[in-house]
Amino acid sequence: MKQQYAQEWPQFFTATIQQWKHLLKEDTYKNIIVNALKFLVKEEKVTVNGFVIMSNHLHIIWQSKGCNSIQKIQNSFIKHTSKVFKKQLENDNKLAEYEVNTIDRKYNFWQRNSLNIELFTSAVFKQKLNYIHCNPVKAGICNLPEEYYFSSALFYEKGIDNFGFIEHYLG
Repeated sequence: MKQQYAQEWPQFFTATIQQWKHLLKEDTYKNIIVNALKFLVKEEKVTVNGFVIMSNHLHIIWQSKGCNSIQKIQNSFIKHTSKVFKKQLENDNKLAEYEVNTIDRKYNFWQRNSLNIELFTSAVFKQKLNYIHCNPVKAGICNLPEEYYFSSALFYEKGIDNFGFIEHYLG
């Protein structure tokens, strides 16, 4: 019998680019993340409640659906985005910047051991959502969270989902 993995609580996930390099500075690379999230939602693997994509890291609040373990989803997300990054970096002649030549890989884009925290209460969820939405403001990129495009802040502030996959958390 198949084991049920669905998480009862949303997860706060943070992934950082290797050595804090600014791989995600260009929109082309941010869109790789957006497309990966769209795919996971379309395939009913996750619900995405919030996110922000910064130049060298990202934060996602998501919840697994059905029999999908959040760990497998994260691993799949990291693996898939790495493959697409590699292809895009080859096209942009920037792949050498990410060469590591370790035993298990030639290139590395994401730091290992991404952060994952279960959000047990509505208060903790709101705190983490506010934290991720304020990232671009703290970085001096914009004055208000909803002014930053690659974020779910506009969805929570004005109900506008530019990405078509954000689901409001009602917890």
